[in-house]
Amino acid sequence: MHYSVHDGPGIRTTVFFKGCPLSCSWCHNPESLDVKPQEVFYPNRCIKCGQCKTGCPTGARETIGYEITVDDLMKEIRKDNLFYEQSGGGVTFSGGEPLLQAKFLLELLAECKKDYINTAIDTSGFCDSETLLEAAALSNYILYDVKFIDNKKHEKYCGASNELVLKNLKLLAGLSKTKTRLLIRIPVIPGINDNTSEMTAIFDFIKAFKGIETVHLLPYHNIQSDKYKRLGKKYEHPEISNDESPNMDFIKGLFGSKFRTKVGG
Repeated sequence: MHYSVHDGPGIRTTVFFKGCPLSCSWCHNPESLDVKPQEVFYPNRCIKCGQCKTGCPTGARETIGYEITVDDLMKEIRKDNLFYEQSGGGVTFSGGEPLLQAKFLLELLAECKKDYINTAIDTSGFCDSETLLEAAALSNYILYDVKFIDNKKHEKYCGASNELVLKNLKLLAGLSKTKTRLLIRIPVIPGINDNTSEMTAIFDFIKAFKGIETVHLLPYHNIQSDKYKRLGKKYEHPEISNDESPNMDFIKGLFGSKFRTKVGG
């Protein structure tokens, strides 16, 4: 995605990797969970012409995801060099989980470094520790998601233990031989993790880390329900409204007492 003003400083190009080892029940990008390309269906575009097998003339059926080489992707990234230079931006590797395709990501980071392109990795932290540190050494920013401290809740809502996530965050926050800047991103999901006890637990876990530059509180937006329908999947949380968490002022004040904190990415 070109001309993004989120996911890091300045104007950025965001590259979405497919494939994620977690399965967060509120995921805003369900099309990125499977590493393989997927077909999606837009019923409002369908004219029932019966030409599905030969190619949809209205774009009601679309394939999400494709394979690309490092060289071809770098050509796309370099198209925005002028915007990077003028705005202090760069490229953000997001997903899915970009570190699930570690070899490809490391090659991209090395190429960007050669071209002096600012890079950021948006990660869940659920990845091999050694590979994460290798990627961090090649990156300008790590955007690190923290969803729960409570392991049982993490297993329930994200599909896996958070032990590796918290271990890797400690490793990153303790780095002293790298200039990589660490930003914490906390999705604030009403009724799931926005309560006082969970947010206080996250704050208590990270408050002693000196390497954290900023905390981003990401409000819940109910924009993903249609995506699940297009993929033929059921969204698990239709009950959550699109309203910002009623506890957001408390949460912002809590993290703001220690860190530079902003609402939004």
